[in-house]
Amino acid sequence: MRKIVFHLGVSLDGYFEGPDADLSWHRVDEELHTYFNRQLAASSAFLEGRVTYELMEAYWPDADKDPDADPATVEFAGIWRSMPKIVYSRTLDTPGPNATVVRDVVPQEVRALQAQPGGEMVVGGPVLAEVFRRHDLIDEYRIFVMPVLVGRGRRLFESEGMPADLRLAETRTFGNGVVMLRYERDR
Repeated sequence: MRKIVFHLGVSLDGYFEGPDADLSWHRVDEELHTYFNRQLAASSAFLEGRVTYELMEAYWPDADKDPDADPATVEFAGIWRSMPKIVYSRTLDTPGPNATVVRDVVPQEVRALQAQPGGEMVVGGPVLAEVFRRHDLIDEYRIFVMPVLVGRGRRLFESEGMPADLRLAETRTFGNGVVMLRYERDR
């Protein structure tokens, strides 16, 4: 069964974005971006909320055409284009290439997707992840803690949900001070 993985960066004080959707404080350097690419390239699908999908789709399909793009950016542009994407949205009607729109998160349908062969599926976007968390659909959490205090913005896991026991499976420290915490759902 394919795992569903939630992959997101947060500040030390628990924010995934600062005021006015600011992400400039994220510390994604070449080492970290290369790590992301290795992890994400092995996936079989990106599961995206509409907002995250539209942000990604606005930049990544052509990011490698920028003559100043670094190798990790060029690599991820190819990963983005080739990766099947399932976009959960009630308002998006015409997604870009290699994307399918699904109107609602139906746990039985998600479990049927998991039963198909392939690598893990990566949940993108904190709003969609919150819905998946409430339905207990996330098997693994990869949280990248940035060495910064944002002070305000949007917190990760703001809404109430069922308690979920997690088991620490791995930690990794990157040269820029980012710490990856990988937790598996303890079922």
